[in-house]
Amino acid sequence: MSRYQGSSALAPTGALQASIKGKVQDAVLLGDQTITVVEACIKLHLLARIHCNASNGLSFLKIQFPAATHEIKALSEPNFHNGESVILHGYLGTRADLSRNLCFVPLLDKELRYSVQIVSAAKSSTGEIRPAHGILKVLEPNTPVVVRGLLKPRVPPTSKGPGDVQKIKTVEIELRAVQSLNDFPKDIIVTPDTEFPLEQRHLQIRSDEELRGALAFRASAANTCRDELINKYGFLEVETPLLFKSTPEGAREFIVPTRRKGLAYALPQSPQQFKQILMASGIPKYFQLAKCFRDEGMRADRQPEFTQLDLEVSFATGDNVMNCIEGLILRLWKDLLQITLSSPFPRMAYQEAMKRYGSDKPDIRLGTLISKVDYLLPADLVQKISPLTDPIVEAIRFRIDDDYDPTETRSFISKFMESPEATTFNENPEGGPGIFIHDSRKPLQGLQPLGFEAAEAIDKLFGAREGDLVVLQAREKAPFSGGSTKLGDLRLALHKEAVKQGLMQPPTGFAPLWITDFPLFSPSKSSEPGQGGRAGLASTHHPFTSPKSSDDVDLLLSDPSKVVGEHYDLVINGVELGGGSRRIHDAKVQEFIMKDILKMSPERLAEFSHLLEVLRAGCPPHAGIALGFDRLITVMLGKESVRDVIAFPKSGKGEDALTRSPGMMSEEVLETYHLRLRE
Repeated sequence: MSRYQGSSALAPTGALQASIKGKVQDAVLLGDQTITVVEACIKLHLLARIHCNASNGLSFLKIQFPAATHEIKALSEPNFHNGESVILHGYLGTRADLSRNLCFVPLLDKELRYSVQIVSAAKSSTGEIRPAHGILKVLEPNTPVVVRGLLKPRVPPTSKGPGDVQKIKTVEIELRAVQSLNDFPKDIIVTPDTEFPLEQRHLQIRSDEELRGALAFRASAANTCRDELINKYGFLEVETPLLFKSTPEGAREFIVPTRRKGLAYALPQSPQQFKQILMASGIPKYFQLAKCFRDEGMRADRQPEFTQLDLEVSFATGDNVMNCIEGLILRLWKDLLQITLSSPFPRMAYQEAMKRYGSDKPDIRLGTLISKVDYLLPADLVQKISPLTDPIVEAIRFRIDDDYDPTETRSFISKFMESPEATTFNENPEGGPGIFIHDSRKPLQGLQPLGFEAAEAIDKLFGAREGDLVVLQAREKAPFSGGSTKLGDLRLALHKEAVKQGLMQPPTGFAPLWITDFPLFSPSKSSEPGQGGRAGLASTHHPFTSPKSSDDVDLLLSDPSKVVGEHYDLVINGVELGGGSRRIHDAKVQEFIMKDILKMSPERLAEFSHLLEVLRAGCPPHAGIALGFDRLITVMLGKESVRDVIAFPKSGKGEDALTRSPGMMSEEVLETYHLRLRE
């Protein structure tokens, strides 16, 4: 009985079936596996075309294929013999047809890093027809295949492979059989210039060697971190739960509803509370590469879900943790980048960073420093540049080049101040920047509006040269708070614009820096969730950070806004890689800060009852840190965004374009979780 009986949709015509029977013995022998007649129909496109039912789109899965005898990379080794049979797995490259009967095609390995040349002829030297040639000629580039062939010596090629693909130069494969494992569709166009959108992230990764390299680098960095922390420092890797509960730590959370009415989990902003619990559990050194979740605005260095290198040490101070992290950073740079960083890393107090750089994460490679100048300026000038009463006025001198002409400086700053990037500075409610250009052709070197005494003093203060910019900026007379000042932001924006216009070279190298001595509390903002207290204060980082000294403990009772916390941030090239602190390990102190300083409600305080009970049970002193692992890799590789080092990042709207998440909730799902949508 014909094997096609009962399946007329699959049955080839009589003439076609006769042709197949005559050729199937020659079809494709891969190892010990002989393909069936139906499989031959799939493979021999020139001899057979199975007429599938177009309405149901019936196709065949290539689920059986032989194991590879060798990796393509290994073919570069000198221990192969002429005529040796090999079976290889890989992706087809772009075919070059010398004639109807002879073609060449590269076969790329599974990692898309190495290629070997396949030589295919329609007939053997004895005139025997080789069906594999016909199969190969109808397969699209990028198709995953199994290839069987014979090794032959080749003349070393003179051209390079695409990108950084390394060609096997000593041997090539004389094709005997090829099996498509999943035909690459013709409607997907792939060229060296093709740029795929996020909706096709799989093709982005597959076609972008730099992106695949970043993912491989990330994996190597993770392995190095584990080796350093476990084998050198004796840390224990412990996984903590992802289904937690909502607690007011400082950022918005993602809520996970349950089928129990009114009850929900929250995804953790960080493992902060669990790692403190581990310190009370007799685990002296904890770490993990932890997934964290925060529902906050998207920026180049933020994702709603991200990875932290998280660690905590009992019976430790901040210095112990910083020394450990320095050792880890030094090894990462040396092992993976072959760069030796200077150590110990410099340290700078928060107040000093804000005063000199206008930022709590300064890029110290940029030499432009901020100076306070209001005491030098006439009162009428201050009133012209700011509506504030008795403001602080600060200034920077920005030098594009030692020999830059004032006319060129004027063109540069005019172009910048008229750009969208300058909107935030022009519309500053505390007053826009006052901009002057040092020009010897103008009265008082271009500083005439400052008056004689002020112009002379500022000229002396900055040592201004021809073509230099002098920028004044007023701000409210108040203690520093937050992450930057407007002049600090303008300082960075001017550097970025000068680099963009090709007037300055981008800064090079790596400049690590510890920022310490942050205020323990900052004024709370309505736009940020904080800890939900009524004091007008919020913890600068989180409510578990310890005061730094006994004097700071005393200030808790008299002036909490002046308390310095034992917090430390690691900054490299103006990017905050992470932060840590010594924690409060005394339950009474922790409760006092939450209840009496932050003025949390009893309901809010009750959400931390588990932690207070843990601290009460003889929890030892402890300190820790969390490094943003995505940012770490971004800085090491010199990328612009963390999206360049994450396999499946979210867009600026927090969406995954490939999987189309988040998705709408159906009425059935809403009902299951006792939810109702509000208009």
